[in-house]
Amino acid sequence: MGTHVIEAGFPVNSDAEFEAVRDIAESTSTTTCGLARVVEKDIEAALDSGVELVHIFVSTSDVQIEDSMHSTREDVVQRAVQSVERVREAGAACMFSPMDATRTDEPFLMDVIDQVTEAGTDWINIPDTCGVATPRRFYDLIEKVCDRTTARIDVHTHDDFGLATANALAGIEAGADQAQVSVNSIGERAGNAAYEEFVMAVESLYQGDTGIDTTRITELSAIVAEKSGVPTPSNKPVVGANAFSHESGIHAAGVIENADTFEPGVMTPEMVGAQRRLVLGKHTGTHSVRERLLERGYEPTEEEVRAVTRRVKDFGAEKRQVTVTDLERFAEDEDIARQREREEVRA
Repeated sequence: MGTHVIEAGFPVNSDAEFEAVRDIAESTSTTTCGLARVVEKDIEAALDSGVELVHIFVSTSDVQIEDSMHSTREDVVQRAVQSVERVREAGAACMFSPMDATRTDEPFLMDVIDQVTEAGTDWINIPDTCGVATPRRFYDLIEKVCDRTTARIDVHTHDDFGLATANALAGIEAGADQAQVSVNSIGERAGNAAYEEFVMAVESLYQGDTGIDTTRITELSAIVAEKSGVPTPSNKPVVGANAFSHESGIHAAGVIENADTFEPGVMTPEMVGAQRRLVLGKHTGTHSVRERLLERGYEPTEEEVRAVTRRVKDFGAEKRQVTVTDLERFAEDEDIARQREREEVRA
């Protein structure tokens, strides 16, 4: 699809994960990335796996330094610098992440950024590890980081408050070069910025060229949902079953006339490999019912359309899903002729 970097895993985690990262690195021309803590064995495992980019990370917020790492600020800086130097010495590209950056004392964060920049890191990733940033605040932070370093900037956002994609976009607006995203938002806790949301926002709202083949986004989403066992909510933006579905009579009538009336316009179902659907339910109007009857080969009169619409509304009001089978049953009950039957009568 043209994805720029695949962060394939954490090679030191287990033999199986090491092999998975190695296999991915060997089988794609896309840049592959391996994760590593600022620990020698982690870095060597990542280098041995054959990835082109090693993503090293260390906590920089005081709460994580003290209560997760049981370390000190001085130790964090020393290990960060040594780790960057080791990756660069090995000839791989280096990305450095000050974990929990959005809860880190800002002067200390900037000191860490200065130190790893001097050590030669290619990328600095700013992660909103606990999802506490707001778009305005994240924008301001990324702008300061961009002014502070010659390294390229990457952002990593979490969805604890439903702001991951908004924060990732704010980071790009502020000057970041890249965002770490996840198909269907899958990630720790509430997940990460969604691949499909971020890509389509950049393409459609910002009119940017991501280089991604967006027509395969729905297909990719379905594969990830199947393989991960994590179903995609029907109201998920871009890839959910309802993303391009219309039940309301006003909405359905509008999109039948012109899809831009009740869809974004700058993003169509065809752009993401999806299809528009007219859904039947208690809010359905005559336009949608007529359209669906015609699709099924019926040739209803206006009175027959109104009669079937009443039945659809009543059935949907009982909190039951109205299927095509139900629609055909209603049409048969109203004795609506199919197109062929009407032609035979005329003959």
